[in-house]
Amino acid sequence: MRFENRGLARIGVLVPYTNTNLEPDLMRMRVPGTTLHVQRMGGYDVDEIPGAEQMAGLGASDISHDLRMIAGVRPDIVLYGCTSATLTHGPEFDTNLANNISDMCGARCVTAAGALVEALQALGVRRVGFSSPYLGEINRQAVHFLQSQGIETMHCADIGRELGNYGQGELRPDDIHDLACRADHDQAAAIVLSCTDMRSVEVVDHVEATLGKPVVTSNQAMMFCLMRALGLPRHPMVPGRLFDCL
Repeated sequence: MRFENRGLARIGVLVPYTNTNLEPDLMRMRVPGTTLHVQRMGGYDVDEIPGAEQMAGLGASDISHDLRMIAGVRPDIVLYGCTSATLTHGPEFDTNLANNISDMCGARCVTAAGALVEALQALGVRRVGFSSPYLGEINRQAVHFLQSQGIETMHCADIGRELGNYGQGELRPDDIHDLACRADHDQAAAIVLSCTDMRSVEVVDHVEATLGKPVVTSNQAMMFCLMRALGLPRHPMVPGRLFDCL
């Protein structure tokens, strides 16, 4: 009998407890020989609309218990799987959180927000079309976050209605393809689909074929960054032009 080697890398994942799409996306893109170990995070009211205040609260919440649980598997890298939780605080907060996670877990850390920036820099992109399942302030904070890292948002598209904590994950891939196309702009060199609970990974190749430009999503960007950090090989299940940069 032949068995899969599970010793290539252990990946710790911190994910908001209502998120239903980050884990399937990571399993879809997982490099053979790596393993995923997930800890779900609380720190927010599931019945509230996830606006800027709620996401900022999640980012600032105490995750020391969650980190102790993740540290138990002795991960090689830890993913912080909520984009807006650190976008709402800014780049310095995002960097400090990643450093704190690394210190507590004894592993490298990739945040979803930081991964978007690293992925766009790897592509050499300075102008983007941006979209997310959020309205208003979170999108403004996201645009500011990217701008502070030298990335200009040429057009921002939102979903057009308030979604609850489960509503983001229930968007259909066709909805997300439409959202991505509405974010496009003549001067945008790439499209950003921000949110770890949106089914964006499934539409990357389709959107790229439609618009003729690279697409960067939160979950895809985290996988790219961890593969690059750990020197893991490309394989057929990772979508998009981004992985040409490995």
